Amino acid sequence: MEYVILDQQLIPKSEASINFDDRGYYFGDGIYEVVKIYNGQPFAMEMHLDRFRSSSEKLDIAFPMSNEQLSELLMSLLQKNSIDNGLIYFQITRGVEPRNHLYTRQSAPVLTAFTQATKDVATPQEKGLTVWLTDDIRWLRCDIKTINLLGNVLVKREAADHHCHEAILNRDGIMTEGSSSNLFLVKDNVLYTHPATNLILNGITRQLVIKLAKENNYSVVEEPFPVEVLEHADEAFITSSSVEIAPITAVKGQLTTVFDIGPVTLHLQKKFAEILPK
Repeated sequence: MEYVILDQQLIPKSEASINFDDRGYYFGDGIYEVVKIYNGQPFAMEMHLDRFRSSSEKLDIAFPMSNEQLSELLMSLLQKNSIDNGLIYFQITRGVEPRNHLYTRQSAPVLTAFTQATKDVATPQEKGLTVWLTDDIRWLRCDIKTINLLGNVLVKREAADHHCHEAILNRDGIMTEGSSSNLFLVKDNVLYTHPATNLILNGITRQLVIKLAKENNYSVVEEPFPVEVLEHADEAFITSSSVEIAPITAVKGQLTTVFDIGPVTLHLQKKFAEILPK
């Protein structure tokens, strides 16, 4: 039997139901996080919880419990579902109120969480990904990990319709990130990535890769760069909790180019694997 969390309680998934007036349903008014599980241990849980709290503050949503309490509750879900390797997804919505754009601050946030099995990451990590370059149609607060992901959903579908694994986005000719990942380019052993502004989500894996790169004597430049730079890069890769570090081997769409899976990407993959729970 699969269990989920609803309103801070572990219950069978078959018994879970969401109130019709939940603002998450009406407006996508909520936030979420996804943590990867290795050998029964959550990876970088504290960083995810801190970002979860930061997102709640930015959206003026009351955080329902301490980081420690939420961590304990999530661990109990992992144990209940006997998850050794997989993902745990958790979210809060602003709560239940009659539909109205203007929210009050009286409703209690609704917490939910569930677990999933791990998808194949070995293949994209070893063979690379083909990505689709398209316009960034999302709102201007991409730094908030909100459950309202329609822009991401649409460009991900666009990429899949063109037989690509991921959409890579640009806003007015400036590269930002992927639909569910962060983007890195490599030129002459220097890493380039968009700065952590409101235009991208500051991914946990992104932060760890930057730290690892600097520890291994790579320079990291966090600055906006134009689409045309793609054609001159030596390597390119994406990062996310689910795929970790996956090389890009081809770009299609608004620009077409190819990449080899280069030594910097391979080196960082190796170093990243060393910090994962054993």
